[in-house]
Amino acid sequence: MHFQWDWLCLGVLIMSSVTAGMENEENLDADVEVENFDKQSQEADVDRDKSSIEVAYQTPKPTGEVYFTESFDEGLSRWVLSVTLKEDTDDNVAKYDGRWEVEELKENAMPGDKGLVLKSVAKYHAISAMLTKAFVFDDKPLIVQYEVNFQKGIDCGGAYIKLLSSSNDLNLEYFFDKTPYTIMFGPDKCGEDYKLHFIFRHKNPKTGEYDEKHAERPDVDLKKFYLDKKTHLYTLVLKPDDTFEILIDQTVVSKGSLLENMIPPVNPPKEIEDPTDKKPDDWDERPKIPDPNAVKPDDWDENEPAKIEDPDAVKPEGWLDDEPQYVPDPNAKKPKDWDEEMDGEWEAPQIPNAKCEAAPGCGEWVRPMKNNPKYKGKWRAPMIDNPNYQGIWSPRKIPNPDYFEDPHPFKMTTVSAIGLELWSMTSDIYFDNFIICSEKEVADRWAADSWGLKKLVASANEPGMFSQLVTAAEEHPWLWVLYILTLALPVGLTVLFCWPGKKSDECIAFKKPDISKQITKGELKEEAEEFEDDELEEEKENEAPDEDEIRPGQLQRNIVQLPQLS
Repeated sequence: MHFQWDWLCLGVLIMSSVTAGMENEENLDADVEVENFDKQSQEADVDRDKSSIEVAYQTPKPTGEVYFTESFDEGLSRWVLSVTLKEDTDDNVAKYDGRWEVEELKENAMPGDKGLVLKSVAKYHAISAMLTKAFVFDDKPLIVQYEVNFQKGIDCGGAYIKLLSSSNDLNLEYFFDKTPYTIMFGPDKCGEDYKLHFIFRHKNPKTGEYDEKHAERPDVDLKKFYLDKKTHLYTLVLKPDDTFEILIDQTVVSKGSLLENMIPPVNPPKEIEDPTDKKPDDWDERPKIPDPNAVKPDDWDENEPAKIEDPDAVKPEGWLDDEPQYVPDPNAKKPKDWDEEMDGEWEAPQIPNAKCEAAPGCGEWVRPMKNNPKYKGKWRAPMIDNPNYQGIWSPRKIPNPDYFEDPHPFKMTTVSAIGLELWSMTSDIYFDNFIICSEKEVADRWAADSWGLKKLVASANEPGMFSQLVTAAEEHPWLWVLYILTLALPVGLTVLFCWPGKKSDECIAFKKPDISKQITKGELKEEAEEFEDDELEEEKENEAPDEDEIRPGQLQRNIVQLPQLS
């Protein structure tokens, strides 16, 4: 039996260790479905557990055809600051005078790795650059990717980018909020509203006007990406088959169709409600009506109150009828600047009556109220099905005069520039490693040579598992309950099954005979006679048999188990 308990204890300890490991993995992998990394990113993750690491940073180089790349390691030579004013805004804040700088990360920086940093608070920022070559929406996918780090968290502000539409009059010095764009993509947050924008401007083929189409919100909790002060990789993939994918840290967080998952839809409905149609005056939309044949019962008294005094209540003994609950404060004094003509007659403030503290109550005693058993309330006829019910009225449908069908909304307006036009109440928002291309492998390699190194350095500098658990519990207090149960369960089971317990009195008194010892017939006979004498004495005294003694029947069973003597 002792051997079995040892195995049980070992099993409990192993289960608790495995459970803790599984919980840790679940916390790390929550909310997203991880896709395969590039091989170089996977090799970088092998060294995650090292306490410190040295990374030799080199400016990433694109490995294939690209339309735009920017690492900011060489400064802002190709970027243009806006000098215009924002329309429909007060003059004192309308100017795009927010400051930009090229800096290294404040934490987990790599020497030589720099990014674009938004530095000003409560100001408009606008900066843009021309693409190396324009992207034409034809038969190649569009991939837009860049890094963002909210180094101080984020209260209210955006970190999205705009891909500006090609036009003959595009002047980057006058880039502002009304500058036509084709795609807007990236994170945005204000209050507790965490957004990840994907918006494209669709041209109506009938009118030539542009409408904004917003992708449905990702079904993922985005909060941690805004508050963990880590560098995150945002990727948008648009395909010629009119589908899209949005990724964060190379993990898909949203995907869908440009035809089915945009708000409002790209194509309008074929039919619309007739604006001239009106509901008839006699149209009955009531599914239920009061029964016209119902009659109020004769014994229904609508005048009975809902509450009445409790006639069985008795005033508690010691109730002080003549003592008020509050009395003037005897220690209060009229202020020196009190003007009775202006302020009226001064009265000391009221304080609780000290005599009432030891008594059940003070003042006039009033019987408590209770529910009136005779109360029925106002009588109403029961409801029955309306025989004249005609359903909910809706106007008739007519052909939509504005209907059109665009089977391929991927064919958007050509893009020739990239810009950031932002307002923020938090400074030090970090941007880095922009790339626009058509091949996912090119974007992945670019990420492995840039964001992958940042991730490796940040992982090496992360605190230990205990600190991470404490941090997680501070964000989600309910985790403390899980931690306590996880620790208490194996400890409790270990104490219950493995702690050396005291032997019971019955176990101490009852000992199996030693079958290896030879016992003679004479000894057995004497022992049996002794027990028979003890049993007779007990019966005479009418006492219950002592549990510590062995009954003759027990002895006989033991004797049967003994080997026969020669």
